Amino acid sequence: MRTMRDYLELTKPRVTWLILMSTGVGYFFGLRGGWDVLVLLHTVLGTALIASGTFTLNQWYEREADSKMRRTQARPLPAGRITPRKAFAFGVILSIAGSLELWLGANWLTSVLGLFTLLSYIGAYTPLKQRSRHSTTIGAIPGAMPPLIGYAASAGTLTLEAWILFAILFFWQFPHFYSIAWLYREDYARAGIQMLPVVEPDGQSTARQILITSVLLIPISMLPSLLSMAGKLYLAGAFALGVVFFYSGLRVALERTRVRARGVLIASVLYLPALYSLMLLDRPSL
Repeated sequence: MRTMRDYLELTKPRVTWLILMSTGVGYFFGLRGGWDVLVLLHTVLGTALIASGTFTLNQWYEREADSKMRRTQARPLPAGRITPRKAFAFGVILSIAGSLELWLGANWLTSVLGLFTLLSYIGAYTPLKQRSRHSTTIGAIPGAMPPLIGYAASAGTLTLEAWILFAILFFWQFPHFYSIAWLYREDYARAGIQMLPVVEPDGQSTARQILITSVLLIPISMLPSLLSMAGKLYLAGAFALGVVFFYSGLRVALERTRVRARGVLIASVLYLPALYSLMLLDRPSL
């Protein structure tokens, strides 16, 4: 049982559920007819597998850095409970299984998008974390892919609606991850990870980026209503949620403390499910 829990921990299930939520929203908005339950199940399963494989390979790659950070020292690889070879094999198997599941259960475009997510995350974002503070921007690209995967699974193509969902998730990630980076900047510094709060420890640039991206998120989050993806209830709700999210960022800009950074993190975790719920509830009938 301990071994099973260790392998499960490699897949980061607490993060995977957010990915699957975004994938499901994308699938819903890509529908042009009735639901195909089997395609939806294949899409969710394939996305879960490829996301789990990506996170496993990420931990395999970063095992030395993880051993230097307090919050990650107890992970299965730095703690020695799973060998690097077994973790790598596990990650590859999950990734291949996820790609095949998306291809055979949905369509080739969905599988290609899943593979792009995997390769850009492991091949670009992960190694760049040790070299540049811009890794967060690069990492936001694969991080925003789940709604595209879901949309492609149901629609078989990508339209402006799909890219709007991508843009919402893309900009949401910056306040979310910058607040995490601020909270754990000492840990990141010990591991040599060049996050923005590590490179510029006074926090001014981090707070500025949180403010800018949270402001941009307000008009971007309102686009679904303007393009008839959702109604007026969503429009009002998206604006209100955006203002609250921005206010949490404004507080951390005025008072750069761990308490305010944690407030941004909590706001970000609540924001996305609330926005998605409004979007789904207020969508015009198919």
